[in-house]
Amino acid sequence: MAALSSGLSGARRLVVKIGSALLVDRATGALRQDWLGALAEDIATLRRRGCEVLLVSSGSIALGRGVLGLGVAELPLEQSQAAAAVGQIRLARAYEEVLAPHGLKSAQVLLTLEDSASRRRYLNTRATLETLLSFGVIPIVNENDTVATDEIRFGDNDRLAAQVAVTVGADTLVLLSDVDGLYTGNPSIDPAATRFEVVEEITPEIEAMAGDAGSGLSRGGMKTKLMAGRTATTAGCAMAITHGFAMNPLRRLEEGANATWFTAQTTPQAARKGWIGSMKPRGTVVVDAGAAKALLAGKSLLPAGVRSVEGAFQRGDPVEIVGPDGHLGQGLVRYTATEARVIAGHRTEEIEALLGYPGRAALIHRDDMAL
Repeated sequence: MAALSSGLSGARRLVVKIGSALLVDRATGALRQDWLGALAEDIATLRRRGCEVLLVSSGSIALGRGVLGLGVAELPLEQSQAAAAVGQIRLARAYEEVLAPHGLKSAQVLLTLEDSASRRRYLNTRATLETLLSFGVIPIVNENDTVATDEIRFGDNDRLAAQVAVTVGADTLVLLSDVDGLYTGNPSIDPAATRFEVVEEITPEIEAMAGDAGSGLSRGGMKTKLMAGRTATTAGCAMAITHGFAMNPLRRLEEGANATWFTAQTTPQAARKGWIGSMKPRGTVVVDAGAAKALLAGKSLLPAGVRSVEGAFQRGDPVEIVGPDGHLGQGLVRYTATEARVIAGHRTEEIEALLGYPGRAALIHRDDMAL
């Protein structure tokens, strides 16, 4: 069992998804404060050994239900959104209060699944999360339930967690749930059902074993967890599904608690490079010899090294990178074609004066480049 938990003990960037049923007592609608405090202890332990941690947390609707006295029955959309608005502020405060005693700062990041569909919004999200992590902050990510209808109808924070893992290049994703893994059948009604310890590939046969949500508070089910697993593992991120109700669930997982681990199919870096390299470029950026040498040494592309810009592209679009000796690769550009032409050949400190507003130092960041 120790070998299975090595994915957590060796994690360098970890995303943890926390379901509503773990955070909120179903009978009272109140926050499980002691459990959340124990989770904060686990996070502090991980941070002390250098692991960056992001949380994708359900719970706003469930907390809001308790405050508004709405029970656990299916809610109309407007009431779900109202419950989310009431609960979200309480959820953010709760995380802040349990993390602060460990010297950890937290930040609230509200997203929708659509934020990963637009490359511009994707880059904004990635840049924000990377900056928060660079400051040692624990991002608390949640679906923007007050305006997004898809998550409220289908309960998709499992997939959101996988998208966040892909966005930040996490190597490990843990889904804390009300089940301790993937079974061959429903263990509550099938005594012969057995749990998978490791899934190396999510096959159609594996998918056929998935069930639906079973809790009145959580809306996700094993189907969404397998969808999350497919997204995460193909992007180089190992994933675990484990029971989260007990105290210190991450410590217990590392010590060998029951779980199903899904094996990463590649590395986050290789998956991201492959994704960028497979896109059709919308334009071309021609760089000088010095910039070409710097890029091949792993540096970002700065405006000073750009000789010319061709095509019409928007921020976040893929562009070809061409050096004196020809094609170098391509990357996701951080400026529009019009802006890139203005700042081409200029130093970073000149960008604000040229554009009239502050800009990013790199035209194409090294993490957004496939050479």
